[in-house]
Formats: sequence, C-alpha cells, structure tokens
Amino acid sequence: MLTVHVASSVGWIGAIVAYIALNMPVYFSNDEEAVRAACLMMEPVLRYALIPLAAVALVTGIVQALGTPWGLLRHYWVTISLVLTAFAFVILVLHLPAVEAMAAVAADPMADTGQLGGDLFHAVGGLVVLLVPLVLNIYKPRGMTRYGWRRAQDRHTASPRA
Repeated sequence: MLTVHVASSVGWIGAIVAYIALNMPVYFSNDEEAVRAACLMMEPVLRYALIPLAAVALVTGIVQALGTPWGLLRHYWVTISLVLTAFAFVILVLHLPAVEAMAAVAADPMADTGQLGGDLFHAVGGLVVLLVPLVLNIYKPRGMTRYGWRRAQDRHTASPRA
C-alpha cells in the first residue's frame, strides 16, 4: 500500500508539471496551432492522469493512515496532509468542466485562440498545495491533535503497570 501511495502521489505531482508545461504555449507562443494543441491536451491529462492519480493518492493515504500508528486524525501533519489532498482532489474534479470548455473552444477551428486563457494559475496553485503534504510526510513534524493526545492518554492509563 505504501508503494502505491508514494507512486500515485509522485505521479500526481509529475502530471501537474506536465499540465503546467501544456500551459506554456498558451502564454508564450504566437503559434495558433500550438496553442490549440496544448489546450486540447489539457483535458485528457486532467481526466486520465491527474484525477485518477489524485483519487488513488487520496484513498491510499487514508488507508495508510488508518493502518499505521500515525492514525488519520492523531497527528497534525497527517490531518493537514489529508485536508490538503482532499481539497486538491475536489478542486480538480470541480475544475474539469472548465477545462472541457476550454478544449471545446480549442477544437473549433473558427474560434479565436485569444479566448483561450490557459490554466497556469490553477496548475501552479495545485502544485504548491501538494508540496505542503509532501514536505509534511517526509519530515513528520511533532504535534498531536487533541483527539490524538486523548487517545494516547487513554492507551497509557489502560496499559497494566508492572
């Protein structure tokens, strides 16, 4: 499970980098066909790479947390990672219609490519959001939530003393 979680999480970050790269022609190219092609490719990258990798990372992260001593809500770093990952996943899913609309405009040869504003801010923001759980999961800073502290105290008082 850990291997699947790490692979999907790193894959998600890699797919965001690819998505950011697809935004570059929209902002920096004067080639109308390159802009159209980039916008057309954003939709399948989102649909077939970003969203599935995000879903796998989220689900395996929850399973990992539940199956380890870290717990899901016992430590701040796990809770923050869960909230940010779930937030990023929801934003991705909610953003799909906007990317589909952009791809539809790009597919229309009569449409003005000036209407294609790209999606760079969204993609860079997503990358920044995902770098926070990455750092938290590597360094695992100390600090238990109130729930985690109570659970630790309950286990400590319930254990027999020699």
